[in-house]
Amino acid sequence: MEQADKKLMKDTVTIKTSHVFPPDANHLGTLFGGKLMAYIDDVASISAIKFARNLVVTASTDSVDFIKPIRIGDAVTLKAMVTWTGRSSMEVFVKVTSEHLLTGEKSIAALSFLTFVALDDNGKPTSVPQVIPETEEERWLNETAELRAAHRKVRKQESKDLAAFFSNKLNNE
Repeated sequence: MEQADKKLMKDTVTIKTSHVFPPDANHLGTLFGGKLMAYIDDVASISAIKFARNLVVTASTDSVDFIKPIRIGDAVTLKAMVTWTGRSSMEVFVKVTSEHLLTGEKSIAALSFLTFVALDDNGKPTSVPQVIPETEEERWLNETAELRAAHRKVRKQESKDLAAFFSNKLNNE
């Protein structure tokens, strides 16, 4: 594989920080989950585009685990990076941290994995380089990705089966 067919994981890192204001929050004074999910998809897509240097589409949000509420007045920081690649697909990991701006206390607020597919100029899947991990964290994320990919395949088939079931029910109503 030529060097152009490989890219370092660290070169895909994308960071976004936002201040949580009252319109961003629910009745409990914490960031809307949907708003955080939009932030996650945004930062992850930028990471994927930086890696592929092509347009990308979100193939799936594989997981979003909300660990700790993010409160009004906190800063929320999302750090995304491509952790694994297939032929045209990329797994992107997003780590979400909250920071109480007055005390400086930081917490892991959420963790997420998403899958993106790189597209060519005709909107068809196109190949992506291999991602190369360097640090211990990067190697762990990369080495554990194949297990997550296998789970994605099973879950996707289950979703297709469920969609077929509901489609048949819709057509028979």
